[in-house]
Amino acid sequence: MICGVFILTASLNSSAQKNELRKKLQTIVHAHNSTIGFSLVDLQSGDTLTVNGGQHLPMQSVYKFHLALAVLNQVDQGKLQLDKKILIKKSDLLPNTWSPLRDKYPNGEVEVPLSEILSYTISQSDNNGCDILFRLLGGPAQVNRYIHSLGIKEVSIVATEEQMHKNEQVQFTNWTTPRAATQLLKLFYGKSLLSETSHEFLWKVMAETTTGPNKIKGLLPPGTPVAHKTGSSGANKAGLTAASNDIGIVTLPNGKHFAVAAFVSMSKEDEKATDLIMAELTKASWDYLNTKK
Repeated sequence: MICGVFILTASLNSSAQKNELRKKLQTIVHAHNSTIGFSLVDLQSGDTLTVNGGQHLPMQSVYKFHLALAVLNQVDQGKLQLDKKILIKKSDLLPNTWSPLRDKYPNGEVEVPLSEILSYTISQSDNNGCDILFRLLGGPAQVNRYIHSLGIKEVSIVATEEQMHKNEQVQFTNWTTPRAATQLLKLFYGKSLLSETSHEFLWKVMAETTTGPNKIKGLLPPGTPVAHKTGSSGANKAGLTAASNDIGIVTLPNGKHFAVAAFVSMSKEDEKATDLIMAELTKASWDYLNTKK
């Protein structure tokens, strides 16, 4: 009898904690005049909690995670090699876009290992690197087809970085739902998608991400390991930010992990305030999972 009562009490405590978290997340979301989507997955239990989890939201550079999975799938099939040298032409290095890769090789006409291009594309969110990889695979449609083949259907990848830069409306054609983003992270975490070598490579470059330090990482304890991929449209001339996002896997002090996907769309708040939304949602999730009974 005592054992049974304990189990029931633990279950009720867990349910109460989850309801408290749900209310906290909803309060954060409802405090802003933006379209906000959030998804949390406990990667040990599979327990999932979302706010606007089925909303179609523009990904911006978050889709470079999807692209990296597709590239590394080709590596695992032997069709590409991480040490394969890729010729970067001068014409590949567009001037009016974010590109540390271009800064390193301003004149192009140089052969660079695939691993280096992938690293720049993920860790530093390089736009030219992204489009070089798209061309290597045959275009965004190939990546879209691969992600759909994994059972992740609530995602659309149709346009390159160059195409998005030419017309700000194009970004809305590259969308995901928050729950689909965490479903994909869960598959990646489960090591069912890639070889061990490819998995470790992608985890490493995501953990080395330098962009968006104040997004999902913003309020976590200093030094918390987070393997993530950010995305941002920046504000347009009217001061509207169409997309500011971050998805990733967070490591708890006990070594367990959770996945989060935070998307803020159509926001008139500045970058600092928008980043704080994602940080608050993630910190609330951290607090819940770190004390979960």
